[in-house]
Amino acid sequence: MADIFSRLDELERAHAELTRDLADPAVLGDGGRYTATAKRHAELSEVVSAYDEYRRARGDVQAARELAKELGQGEDVQTDRDLLRAEAEQMEARAEALTRRLQLLLIPKDPLDDKNVIVEIRAGAGGDEASIWAGDLFRMLTKYAERRGFTVELLEISEGAYTFAIKGDSAYSVFKYEGGTHRVQRVPATESQGRVHTST
Repeated sequence: MADIFSRLDELERAHAELTRDLADPAVLGDGGRYTATAKRHAELSEVVSAYDEYRRARGDVQAARELAKELGQGEDVQTDRDLLRAEAEQMEARAEALTRRLQLLLIPKDPLDDKNVIVEIRAGAGGDEASIWAGDLFRMLTKYAERRGFTVELLEISEGAYTFAIKGDSAYSVFKYEGGTHRVQRVPATESQGRVHTST
């Protein structure tokens, strides 16, 4: 655990240095350097913010426990002590959740995560129903991309085949696990007898 906090302290110092760099006229005058600095600053801001929140939660836990110990005796005091203990437990749970979040934030990013992505959907086995499924999948992915704030650029559309680009910050990180076969089992619109079909 100590390694995590030493790493977080390093990142906090790097974030402070990047903040100073963003105000430096030399960095502001160099477009490429400014873009790289601003991007790294934004990446570290989430980690530093979570680390600040973690430290506040830990401080609140300690303050509540110390205050509970300092209280005198009496029925009213016991109620206050119970409230302080409950608050300390609540903040302790918050600090534990933040510890897990910080551990996830420290996992190195895939170097391709910031890239755009090209998606190709082709109907597989299943005849007309496979083409319908490919169209449904195309609509699902494009609507999901647009809802996430990405832009969708159609590259090629033909019967049961769709190729499109999804562009935006970290598009690849969102869609990189969509590779492979997508399968559906349902009663298709083209089925008159109510039988379930499997399409890929």
